[in-house]
Amino acid sequence: MYKTVFRLLALLPLRTLHTLGTLLGRITFRTSDQYARRTRENLRQSRLFADEQHYAALLDASISEDRPWVVIVWNDPINLMSYVTFVLQKLFGYSIEKATELMLDVHQKGKAVVASDTRERSEMHVFRLHEHGLWATMQQDR
Repeated sequence: MYKTVFRLLALLPLRTLHTLGTLLGRITFRTSDQYARRTRENLRQSRLFADEQHYAALLDASISEDRPWVVIVWNDPINLMSYVTFVLQKLFGYSIEKATELMLDVHQKGKAVVASDTRERSEMHVFRLHEHGLWATMQQDR
């Protein structure tokens, strides 16, 4: 790093170097001991923070496993109602009546819950709905 800085400084005109030297003279540099001590403190704090995050994530995971994730299809001005019905039948295996009911909920209410599953499977459902051009999201059930 220092070699790169010195190479860049060599390219600057003398007047700029004088101004830069004046500015650098006002900056206090840490000694190597101070730097090493601060680095050890940062490392210790980051390890503690990582442990706290790990335990918080485990706690959240154990709590969140109880509640399923729902897949929501949102109304959009692009897709035809017949296409939405077709996609719901194709992806989720719904009957024509159930798919039509969900499509009407999407059209009239603005959204409809089309599936409730684990997080991974819900992510897959959302991805597949996106592949078919539908607006879909997922959230944890209340």
